[in-house]
Amino acid sequence: MSNIVDPLVARIGSRIRVERDRRRWTLSELAEESGVSRAMIHRIERGESNPTAVVLGKLSAAFRLSIATLLDPETETQADRVRRAEATPRWHDPETGYERRQLSGPGFPAEVAEVRLPAGARVPYPAAAFAFHRQLIWVIGGRLTFHEGDTVHELAAGDTVELGPPSACVFVNATERVCRYAVVLVRGEGS
Repeated sequence: MSNIVDPLVARIGSRIRVERDRRRWTLSELAEESGVSRAMIHRIERGESNPTAVVLGKLSAAFRLSIATLLDPETETQADRVRRAEATPRWHDPETGYERRQLSGPGFPAEVAEVRLPAGARVPYPAAAFAFHRQLIWVIGGRLTFHEGDTVHELAAGDTVELGPPSACVFVNATERVCRYAVVLVRGEGS
């Protein structure tokens, strides 16, 4: 087993610890709020475990923050508004291969991310992950089956869907090709 720590995994762990400390929550309190085990949160905070998309969704819901907020560095300044492709934060879900690239910076009024969902991947998020944001999904390439509560949207390249009231959502790529889509999230109270 390697002792090399992935810098992004370490940054995610640090950010989760900062958010937990801001709220003065113990590991047990965050575990109760999120439904993620104390042991897993501890491993993530220490940079020993890369959280899955499902775990990040649960933690973001507990904090009432977007997933992008947990993935992007808090210290970035607005002095340089250009984000070079090679410096753009990218995160991979170790379970599904889902890749998320954060396109907008922390000071921008909307969060924009590009997602690559591998063939056959299925990524569920709890309703609470959508409770404090308005979101739009834009399929850039491939096909996406998007479950929004009991409603199923079959989306092809160029299609968009604006999310309604918070409900559990599942992103599914039932095809044999990668699906690329953008998530545009407006910070603030959701619908």
